[in-house]
Amino acid sequence: QVQLVESGGGSVQAGDSLRLSCAASAAPTFTNYRMAWFRQAPGKEREFVATISWSASIIYYADSVKGRFTISRDNTKNTVFLQMSSLKPEDTAVYYCAAGRSRVGLSGISAYDYWGQGTQVTVSS
Repeated sequence: QVQLVESGGGSVQAGDSLRLSCAASAAPTFTNYRMAWFRQAPGKEREFVATISWSASIIYYADSVKGRFTISRDNTKNTVFLQMSSLKPEDTAVYYCAAGRSRVGLSGISAYDYWGQGTQVTVSS
């Protein structure tokens, strides 16, 4: 069982930056898991944002955040990060951290077995 706790959300202006963190209670098996960030805006389905392999050698981003967001992980601290820059109002959503072992369909919800409770990010224009 893996427990995930997100933090770092908040309310910012367009163009600002935020750094989200996700602490996992998966030691010593944290490196067994691919980690990801998803987001869900009001009235919309949960969508993929970014994913990172255990070694950080394989990283994918949604086209909507590519070049603005950076996913990273610190396996010594069982933590994954999402650095968000040049934020836009359309980035407003609840951001969820996820962990899974699948090697296919990495942008799909079904590829991940564990989810955090989410952290709210609100970007105003």
